[in-house]
Amino acid sequence: MIGHYLFAQRVLRGLGATLELTAISMAIGIALGLVLAVMRLSPNPLVSTASWLYVWLFRGTPVYVQILFWYNVAALYPRLSLGLPFGGPQLLHANANTLITVFAAAILGLGLNEAAYMAEIIRAGILSVNEGQSEAAYALGMTRLTTLRRIVLPQAMRLIIPPTGNETISMLKTTSLVSVIAYTELLYSVQEIYDVNYETIPLLIVASIWYLVVTSVLSVGQYYLERRFRRGTSRGPAPRPLERLGRALFRGHAHVELPDGRR
Repeated sequence: MIGHYLFAQRVLRGLGATLELTAISMAIGIALGLVLAVMRLSPNPLVSTASWLYVWLFRGTPVYVQILFWYNVAALYPRLSLGLPFGGPQLLHANANTLITVFAAAILGLGLNEAAYMAEIIRAGILSVNEGQSEAAYALGMTRLTTLRRIVLPQAMRLIIPPTGNETISMLKTTSLVSVIAYTELLYSVQEIYDVNYETIPLLIVASIWYLVVTSVLSVGQYYLERRFRRGTSRGPAPRPLERLGRALFRGHAHVELPDGRR
């Protein structure tokens, strides 16, 4: 029964929707998180406070609630408009239900929430770089943005990559929450099937298998990305999993005690 549904067309479509949600939400989270991290480190108190308030709000409320909020935002604002200040022309004027689709609500709920966590991850990575390097770059005439892009971020990536990989894996599983707004990702796809045939447990196992497969692929990608950014450090690149296994087996073989007491 599990093998029958593992490659079912509806399940594969749901898997594709899950991967799409994960990729777009993480892209929004990383891009906006970088902006928020830079804002948080700004000497301007208004800018840093605005970033702090954003992180406080989106980290302090459940992502489940945020998804429902964006899905039902039309109840609060039936029509959305965007225009220039001081009586300028309107650039956007649309019905909220038309503009905020189920897909848009899912992306907004996941992406904006992820940005709050990525902001703190990136900020921690930036703060880990010695301030003397930034001061030396300023002394050479580099701007703050150039220093961040060419000096600070390349070194901070060693600390940013591991938690970002964990956030990506977490995001893959968090996408299952959008089933509450009837978006047909992987979990909702199997729910639609077992609502008809009542094969609940086998179909949940099918969904779990696909989550495990994609998580494993992401874990391997994270490992090699970490290995790449760890080059040139005193610790050097981490050994591959098979290398670690081989070394452990070799050490175990080398320390086998012979009957006469020799090793």
